[in-house]
Amino acid sequence: MGLDWEDTVINSLNPVELGRWWSQALGWVVVNDSAEDFEIRPAVEDLPGLLFAHVTDPKTAQNRLHLDFRPDDQELEVKRLLALGATLADVGQGDQSWVVLADIEGNEFCVLSSRSNR
Repeated sequence: MGLDWEDTVINSLNPVELGRWWSQALGWVVVNDSAEDFEIRPAVEDLPGLLFAHVTDPKTAQNRLHLDFRPDDQELEVKRLLALGATLADVGQGDQSWVVLADIEGNEFCVLSSRSNR
């Protein structure tokens, strides 16, 4: 018996808009452009993906699960994501080596220190 990780599901008021934002942020491809379940992956056959599921209630608290990304250049990546519409987020992290951002619907994620600084 095998178990494959298919998707991480992110609830969204507007799955298409949020999914397209993440597709642009990650450089991933759209594999399902439904307004109810919008899905992106690194490539069509690659797993896991991100699936944006439509909900009617807005986000009200800090995420219990979030994504961490380790870029080649943290400073440049943070600037690029901010230019795409991400915002700086304070979840009580204080002064750390990572930067907490939020996507266009307020979902927190971290941009870790650059690979060269590990």
